[in-house]
Amino acid sequence: MSVPEVVTVSIDGREVQVPKGTGLVETALAAGIEIPVFCYEPRLGPAIGACRMCLVEVEGMPKLQAGCTLTAADGMVVRTAQTSQTAADGQNSTLEFILVNHPLDCPICDKGGECPLQDLTFRWGPPVTRNTFPKRTFEKPIPISPTIALDRERCILCYRCTRFSSDVAEDSQLVARERGSQSIIATFEDEAYRAPFSGNVIELCPVGALTSTQYRFEARPWEIQDVPTVCGLCPVGCNVEATTREGKVKRIVSRNHPEVDEGWLCDKGRFGFTHLRASDRIVDPGRKVGLRRYETLSWDDALDEAESMLREAGRSIVTALSGSETTEQAYALAKLLRQGLEAHCAVMPEDVSPALDAFRLPLSAIRNAQLIVVLGDDPVVERAPIVDLWIKAARRAGAEIVESELGTRDGGVAMVRDELGSRIRELDRTVLIWSGPRGRGGEMISALAGELGLADKPGSGAFQLLDTANGRGVADAWAAAADRDEADPEPIELLIVSGDEAAANPDVRALADRAERVLAISMFRAPVAGWADLVFPGTSYLERDGTYMNLEGRLQRLRRAVIPPCPDELAWISKLAERFDVEVSPHAPQAFAELSELCYGGIDYPAIGEHAALPPRSTDVEPPPKPTAAKRTAKGKGLRLLTYRPLFSGPAVDRVAELQFQRPGREIELSPKDAKKLGVDPGSAVRVSSNGTSVELRARVNKKLVSGVARVPAEHAQELGTHVEVAT
Repeated sequence: MSVPEVVTVSIDGREVQVPKGTGLVETALAAGIEIPVFCYEPRLGPAIGACRMCLVEVEGMPKLQAGCTLTAADGMVVRTAQTSQTAADGQNSTLEFILVNHPLDCPICDKGGECPLQDLTFRWGPPVTRNTFPKRTFEKPIPISPTIALDRERCILCYRCTRFSSDVAEDSQLVARERGSQSIIATFEDEAYRAPFSGNVIELCPVGALTSTQYRFEARPWEIQDVPTVCGLCPVGCNVEATTREGKVKRIVSRNHPEVDEGWLCDKGRFGFTHLRASDRIVDPGRKVGLRRYETLSWDDALDEAESMLREAGRSIVTALSGSETTEQAYALAKLLRQGLEAHCAVMPEDVSPALDAFRLPLSAIRNAQLIVVLGDDPVVERAPIVDLWIKAARRAGAEIVESELGTRDGGVAMVRDELGSRIRELDRTVLIWSGPRGRGGEMISALAGELGLADKPGSGAFQLLDTANGRGVADAWAAAADRDEADPEPIELLIVSGDEAAANPDVRALADRAERVLAISMFRAPVAGWADLVFPGTSYLERDGTYMNLEGRLQRLRRAVIPPCPDELAWISKLAERFDVEVSPHAPQAFAELSELCYGGIDYPAIGEHAALPPRSTDVEPPPKPTAAKRTAKGKGLRLLTYRPLFSGPAVDRVAELQFQRPGREIELSPKDAKKLGVDPGSAVRVSSNGTSVELRARVNKKLVSGVARVPAEHAQELGTHVEVAT
């Protein structure tokens, strides 16, 4: 790699050396000098110089220049508003012009107290106003979507929001309409801004024009606390801050881990926090006394009941885990069951291959890839949304993106080996991404990566997009609790269901039908009502201390943002473990310290920090066997059914009213060939039948789908079999 040319730039009399081509705003910061900006945001791509707040005087140029559009050149001499009266006058005029029609409603504006326009006006603007005429007003607020409100008179037309929509998220739904002084921010045909990353425009807005409908008029900056933690709603583990007021979470904002999320956040992570206040939240233990009726138990009585159930079940116990537990919770439960009862079987949330550690990369490395190959049936945005943004950034940087057709039997492994193998061996930066079913996807992608020689290339790597937020950490914790194989018990005397995700899983429900008794840990009543014999209240990731491991293999800290309405799982599992002479700490740091010695090299809990580091690649992992084509199942009548879990689904999203518009409709996807063969037009209603069950869905043609396969969201396919018939 060539060393960049270094140039010397003088800013306000201070000389600084930076690589040639560095933006002038960053160059000034390197010299300890601030050039104020509104429209400039480096994550949005090249500067556009829209707001003119960054005006500077450059020696040799006849008039003031927009500093954000300039790059460092050798010998450049720059004077900012701090030393140039001309530049200061320019900035004062810019601010005065911005404030001509901007309302002075700071006392009621949600941005008040954390507003860049406020800050820069106090620091750089004129001391008094010359305005004597009425300001322009608009109808307000305009609902951009159920989650975003727009106050048009506050907008300063910096175009951050529209640039994010077009250049980063690439949904192109938010636009500037009209021209000149009549320009307004809007959506096409005033349709709702329905996109997975729409909420980022709220944070990008440098004024109070775009605000959150959830947070609007809920709190002021001097009344809140921001708790740094990690999102627990997908396997990316985006770094976030939970804003709290009076013991309640009021909003979620991004915290910018440059290797994980770059400061972006999907709408599920941003707006999904209101599930904490769900109407069917469980706060006390309950025992089933009727078909769907439960009596409330004291905690002592509930622990007595749980102890009795465990002792009576002996070794015939199965635990179904969600992958949403903290690593410490999973370890505590595993230690109780595997050491206290000496025999136990677990249904893990998903299969995770440790062989992937040999190809570990930060997610940010995706942006620098030359070739990205996505294998599997699920669109990346549905499984790990921020990864989709990294892929889009790579495409804009010139990377080639290859996606396997949805519905192929091996997820596209054969295609990569046969059509791309020789090219991948020649390239230095290739990224393989598995976004397929739980199964053995990790083994398949790591075996393929090993076969193609990616382990010896620091810029190449492989990722498995998991289904759960902490599937890897849960698997580590369970294995660390006892070093022995587990046999499947028959019959199942006791099924323990840990978490709402497991409770909502049809496979777990099938186990519950076979089990003599069921003990469930759940935040909500609906998922377990009627079939769980004993229910303990669960907690959310926002109510816990502990650790999660994301899809990179990065261990990150969760910090409790609010006190849960019930004891957390670690506390009562510790109490229950005492009855079986098993020592389990009720405190996350102590539980982690024990677990860390067993499988994380003894890393100290505080050392994980607010921006956790990615461990280096492992060199001693056993490579998985060479991937083979998937076995063909018996051919059924009609189209093979392919299901997927949409991003905007699950127990948390089900309880967030503002996110319901983001959910996919009752639709079935068909390949163009099958749609033509069946005489199905896009958007038409079709009858989908299987095993005597039929549902009506709306047809959609997906060009990426192979023929012979139909694709349906899992929530609309639960009663259908593996093959379906489609009729108009």
